[in-house]
Amino acid sequence: MLHRIWLGFFLLAFASALYQWLGQGDSDVFQRMVSSLFDMATLSVELAIGLIGLMALWLGVVSLGEASGLVDKLARLLSPLFRRLMPEVPPGHPAISSMTLNLSANVLGLDNAATPLGIKAMKDLQSLNPTPTVATNAQALFLVLNTSSVTLFPVTVLLYRAQMGAEDPAAVFLPILIATSCSTLAGLLVTAWVQKLDLRDSVVLGSLGLAFACLLALIAWLATLGADELQRQSSLLSNFLIFSLIMLFLLAAHRKSVNVYETFIEGAKQGFETAIGIIPYLLAMLVAIGCFRASGALDLLMDALRQGVALMGWDTRWVDAMPTALMKPLSGSGARAMMIDTMNTFGVDSFQARLAATMQASTETTFYVLAVYFGSVGIRHARHALACGLAADAAGIGAAIAVAYWFYT
Repeated sequence: MLHRIWLGFFLLAFASALYQWLGQGDSDVFQRMVSSLFDMATLSVELAIGLIGLMALWLGVVSLGEASGLVDKLARLLSPLFRRLMPEVPPGHPAISSMTLNLSANVLGLDNAATPLGIKAMKDLQSLNPTPTVATNAQALFLVLNTSSVTLFPVTVLLYRAQMGAEDPAAVFLPILIATSCSTLAGLLVTAWVQKLDLRDSVVLGSLGLAFACLLALIAWLATLGADELQRQSSLLSNFLIFSLIMLFLLAAHRKSVNVYETFIEGAKQGFETAIGIIPYLLAMLVAIGCFRASGALDLLMDALRQGVALMGWDTRWVDAMPTALMKPLSGSGARAMMIDTMNTFGVDSFQARLAATMQASTETTFYVLAVYFGSVGIRHARHALACGLAADAAGIGAAIAVAYWFYT
């Protein structure tokens, strides 16, 4: 699917450019498109190189968390909940451990680590599947929980904001936390409704109740703050939590007699490989989207949406961030490129760029995850997984828009 999306950008860009030239008399449109190709190619390399140090830092910290055993403890903590939500999975089955490790990686914002763990979990669940080509309830729910992207530390988004020169890269932390919580809760509830799961179990109710109570308490506290104080407290709490996590991993690893320096170095080495490895993918999507925007095609699409919103008397600024939201279910790299393009166009600390960053971290690439996870085990019939995943996406995007107006205006 991704190759069709990528090709589609160029085909639509060329058609739009022909319209701008022959229909609107814009003879410079092709020059802008070629210039955009070169500019986006340069930007992709600059971003990847700038990410090397930041990615190495985070992967080094995560290595300390793994060495300390805290990541494994998080997986064990989540295990009882998943045994209730997926009753067809026997207690102690390898799928339980695989799923909890995958979702723990998502919680920590480890996109690259989460994917192989997710594929392993899907293969473990497939071993229990009586009809190998049709997704089971457990597989559908696991996919929806992945696509709803419960993310406690959206490291990738924060890294890109830092690389683009944001005054406070972590300013989007709390809005993302609220939006992704809404996405995950919506995905779980709609899937539970379709599968007729009993959510009245004490473990399920306790887990959901605790999470919901914490979210409500956070929202209630933030609601008491004025606009300036909201920004200040959001920045303070966000940066405090991130640095506290680093200190927790450091101290826990040291307590277990881990050589924290050497462990950090070994983990940090992966940062160079990861950052360099994304250059081709980032390059491909950025040049396609840059060409799409330069051709005027994106402006035509957004103008139509903006006019519809204006007719209803609504503020239209959120429309400028919608390319990220529309791309996110289809392609993570495409949505990331859209987010970067929005930052580059409007400024990294603009309302549009902050909203795009919030959207980027509030949901996951539903079609891509479905294709990769189900494709890895030969499932051809997704049943309700796609519809439930898209429902979670819609909830996350809607929450992102609402919380952006709360925090950023």
